[in-house]
Amino acid sequence: MIKFIGSYTAKVDDKGRVVFPSDLREQFLACLGHDGVSPEQVDWRFVVKKAIWAPCLEMYSFTEWEKESERIKAKINFLNKTHDAFWRAYTRDRALVEPDGKLGRVSIPKTLLESVGAGKELVFCGNDHKIEIWDREKYEQSALSADEFISLAESLSDN
Repeated sequence: MIKFIGSYTAKVDDKGRVVFPSDLREQFLACLGHDGVSPEQVDWRFVVKKAIWAPCLEMYSFTEWEKESERIKAKINFLNKTHDAFWRAYTRDRALVEPDGKLGRVSIPKTLLESVGAGKELVFCGNDHKIEIWDREKYEQSALSADEFISLAESLSDN
């Protein structure tokens, strides 16, 4: 099971390329049990999509994307017009990306970056089974206050 942890800043070049953070790369290898294995033997493909609830992108390992996609598809009745419309929207505007072998750069389509208002500085934020990619300023603005976090935690507790 892949677990991504931590936040890392990166700069986007004019072609939409950004260096995939080395710490996330190491976490990815460790979770796959590939410590000491040649990076060329690892499936480095990721799926990037716009998040539904937040102004950020979500990045899934291809294997994790397959699981997520199948989990959601299992809830869809394709003979139901509303379900079919949701699935079409859900699968739209996805990109399959792979860090290059030289510098670990990832090319994120400009349309996806624009869809979340990303500027030249991004934050890759490990979010357990996925990585969120935020515009740096929006990421900082999205932080909950301590009181908001405590209130949410209390609302989720069983007591």
